[in-house]
Amino acid sequence: MSDISFKYTGRREDRRLVTGAGRYTNDFNLDGQAYAAFRRADRAHAIIKSIDTEAAKAVPGVLAVLTGQDVADAGFVSAPPIPPPPGRGGQGILTPERPFLAHDRVRFAGEEIAVVVAKTAAAARDAADLIEIDFEDLPVLIGVERAMAKDAVVIHDNIPGNVCFDFDYGDEQAVKDAFARAAGIVSLTAESPRVAPNPMEVRGALVSYDEATDSYDFYSPNQGGPAFGHSLSEMAGIPHDKIRVHMLDVGGAFGARTAPFPEYPPLMLLAKKLKRPVKWLSTRSEDFLTDNHGRAISLKGELAYDANGKFLAIRTEWLCDSGAYLAQAGAMTNSVNGKVVGAGAYQVEAMYGRHRQVITNTAPTNAYRGAGRPEANYIVERLVDEAAVKLGVDPLELRRRNVLKKAQFPYMTLTGARFDSADFPGLIAKVKEAADWKGFAKRQRVSRKGGKLRGIGCAVFIEPSGGGGMKKDEVAVLFNKDGSVIIHDVAGPSGQSHETVFPAMIARWLGIEAETVSLKSGDPNGPHLIGHPSIGSRSAMSQGSAYKVAADIIIEKAKKIAADELEASVGDIEFAEGVFTIAGTDRKLTMTRVIEKSGAMVPNPLDTIAERAISQAFPSGAHVVEVEIDPATGEVEVANYTAVDDIGNVINHVLADGQVVGGIVQGAGQVFGEHCQYDPQDGQLVTGSFMDYCMPRADLIPKVNLSNHVVPSPNNPLGVKGVGEAGSTGSLPACMNAVLNALRPVGVVHLDMPATPARVWTAINSAKSS
Repeated sequence: MSDISFKYTGRREDRRLVTGAGRYTNDFNLDGQAYAAFRRADRAHAIIKSIDTEAAKAVPGVLAVLTGQDVADAGFVSAPPIPPPPGRGGQGILTPERPFLAHDRVRFAGEEIAVVVAKTAAAARDAADLIEIDFEDLPVLIGVERAMAKDAVVIHDNIPGNVCFDFDYGDEQAVKDAFARAAGIVSLTAESPRVAPNPMEVRGALVSYDEATDSYDFYSPNQGGPAFGHSLSEMAGIPHDKIRVHMLDVGGAFGARTAPFPEYPPLMLLAKKLKRPVKWLSTRSEDFLTDNHGRAISLKGELAYDANGKFLAIRTEWLCDSGAYLAQAGAMTNSVNGKVVGAGAYQVEAMYGRHRQVITNTAPTNAYRGAGRPEANYIVERLVDEAAVKLGVDPLELRRRNVLKKAQFPYMTLTGARFDSADFPGLIAKVKEAADWKGFAKRQRVSRKGGKLRGIGCAVFIEPSGGGGMKKDEVAVLFNKDGSVIIHDVAGPSGQSHETVFPAMIARWLGIEAETVSLKSGDPNGPHLIGHPSIGSRSAMSQGSAYKVAADIIIEKAKKIAADELEASVGDIEFAEGVFTIAGTDRKLTMTRVIEKSGAMVPNPLDTIAERAISQAFPSGAHVVEVEIDPATGEVEVANYTAVDDIGNVINHVLADGQVVGGIVQGAGQVFGEHCQYDPQDGQLVTGSFMDYCMPRADLIPKVNLSNHVVPSPNNPLGVKGVGEAGSTGSLPACMNAVLNALRPVGVVHLDMPATPARVWTAINSAKSS
C-alpha cells in the first residue's frame, strides 16, 4: 500500500472561505443579466384549468414570462432517474414524466408552474405573484399508507396504485424456514422521517448563451461539473459539449447538489430567447419546499435466533416515500443500498428484503448523506437491541457473538455484495473500552439520584463506498513552464478539502513542495475528463487512486529525463523521496529540477492523464452513545458519544475526523429534531422555515470521542475507504438505541424519530397511564 499520510498545516480553502473571499453562485454576475422568479403551486394536488399571465407581463421591467406549454414546445424533457436493477418478478421502475413547468396538473405544493424574467429581481418576484391560476383541487395523498390505499386517487396515470417500483432480494423461502425453527423472534417498526438537506447555500443558477457557438455557460452549485452538465444536456436536448459548467465554491451539498433541478432548463431557454444572461436565486422557503428531501422511509423488521442467541435470519420491509416525482438517485439508492448492506455486520443463514417506492403529493426525495445506508443499518441494529432485551444479554456481547469475524473477509454476503475487509470484534472491543461500557451502571445510578433517566446504546455497522455508473475515473496532472503543477479531476468539492488533500498527495509522491501544486476541479477550460462527482464517499478512494496512478506514470516519464541529464541508462535510475539516483552511485537529480527541465519542452513530456477503474470499499464502525433524559420535560441530553471507525488507511486525521463528526451531528439532528411535516389534509409543508424546522446546533453533541481501527481496503492502491457518510450511518441507530434504553425502565417500549422533548414526554406519560 502507498504511504498516503502527510503533515497537516491547515486547509488551503480556509482563509478564502472564512474571510468572505469564496465565490459562490450568487457572487457571479454577467453584463446585462436579467433576473428570474418562479410562480409555484400553492396547493399539493390540482388540475390546472387556466393560467393568466397578462398582469405579470404588464409589470414594468418584465422581459418574458414562460409557462409549461412554452417549455414543452421547446422539446425539453425530464431527465430519467438512475435505473435500479430489475425488481420483484423482473419488473422495471415506472417513471413519471416531470415537466419543468407544470402545465396540466400540479402534484405537490411548491411545484414550478411559470417563470418570469425581469430587469430586476424585485420586479420578477412581484410579477410572478400576479400570475393568476385557476385550479380544480384533487384529493391529496400524504404518506405512503394513504397513497397505497385501495381507494387512493392515482397521482400519475402510468403508475397504478402509486407504487412505481417493487424491489426484493435474498431468499424469501429460506427466511421462512429459518423463522419456523427459531427459538425466538423479535419484530419492530421504525420510521426514518423526511428531512430537508438545508445546505447553507440555497440553490441558484446564472446562465448565459453564446449565439456564435450555440453554447451555454452555467454557474450553479454542483458536486461535479461534468456530471452536472451531462444531466443538463439530457434535460435540454443539447449536446454535452455545448454546456460549460463553471468551477465555483459550493456551500454544502449532502447529495442535494448532484443533479440539476427543474428550474434550470427554462433558464437556458430564456437566456437563448432574450440573448442575455439570466440569473435566479432561490429563497430559503423555496428550498424547503422544493429542494429534494431525504429519508422518508417506513421500516419493518424481524430477527430470528436460536436457543443460544445465534442469529438465524433477518427479514426487512421498506416503504419509501419517493414524493410526487422521481429524483435522480432516490429510488436507486433506497433500493440498492439496502440490498448491499443486507444483514449488516452479522452472520446469518438467510436474509430477505423488500422495498417499495411510493408516489405521494410531496416534494421528491433523493440521495441524502448516507442514502439508504443509515436505514439499512438502523433496522438491523434496532432489532439486535430488541433481541438483547428479550434474551437478557448485554447488547455489545450479543453483537460480539454474532458479527462476522476478521478472517472471513473478503466476505460474499447472502445478497450478493462483497465486503472487502473489516474487523468487527476489534471494533467492539475498542469501543467498549473507549466508552467505559462497564462503568455505565455507576453513571446511571448517579443520574437516577438526580431524577434523570440515563441510557446507553450502541451500533455496529458497515456501509458501501465508491462504485458508480461509469467504468472509470480520470485525472490529469499538467506542468507549467514555471515549475508549478496543475491537477484536474471532475469531483466537485463542497467541504471535503480536496484543494488541500489532492495536491498534498501528488506532492508527496513526486517529492516536491505541496505549495507548487494546485487543484482545478471540473475546470471547463481544462482537459476533458471522465469520472464521477463527489458522491457515495468515493473521492479519496477513486480520484485519489487515479492520482496515484498518474504519479507513478510521471515518475517513469521523469526517469527518462533524469537519465539524459545524468548520462545514464534509464534502467539504472532509481527514485525515492523526490530524488533520482544512479544505482550504486551518489550522482543524483531532484524531481523539482526534472520538472524545471521539462518546462522548456513542447509539449511537456510529463503531462499525464491517468485513469483507474471504479472499485468499492466498505467502511465500518462501532458507536456508543449515552443520553440523559429529564422525565419532567422530555429533554434529551447526549452525555457521551464514542465512535470507533474503520475507514481504511487515513490520509489526514484532522480532516477525516471532521467528516466523521459532521456526519454524526447530521444523523443526530435527525434523531433529535429534524422532520419535514406536511398537513395530511391539504399537503402544505408546515415546517417550511427555521422557525418550525429544528436544525442541529453545536451543543447537541458537545464532544465526540473518536478513534480509528484501521483495516486497509485491498480494493484500491491507497487502502482507503469512504468517510463522509460513516457518521450519519452510525449515529441514527446508536442514538435511538440509547434513548430507548433510557426509557424502557419507565415502560416505554417504542418511540420513533425524532426524539423531541414533546414526543419523549408524551411517551413517558402515556406509559405511566397505561
